[in-house]
Amino acid sequence: MNWFSGLLVYIVIWWLVLFMVLPFGVKREENVEPGNDSGAPQKAHMWKKVFATSVISAILWAVAVFVITSGMIEVRPPQ
Repeated sequence: MNWFSGLLVYIVIWWLVLFMVLPFGVKREENVEPGNDSGAPQKAHMWKKVFATSVISAILWAVAVFVITSGMIEVRPPQ
């Protein structure tokens, strides 16, 4: 695995984990003002979610790189 494919694997893992982390800690607004969406969260806490996503993705990426480089999973057909 070269650096470019490693980066692509990290980006894919990061986006998948972000979509899994987004619903955590969401509380809806009790008193919705006219013109606002009733499903919008009070506080999104996006910086916390981005940080958590980056940490979780780094761990999962390290596991993926280990599995791919150790030969447990062949990504190329044998020659």
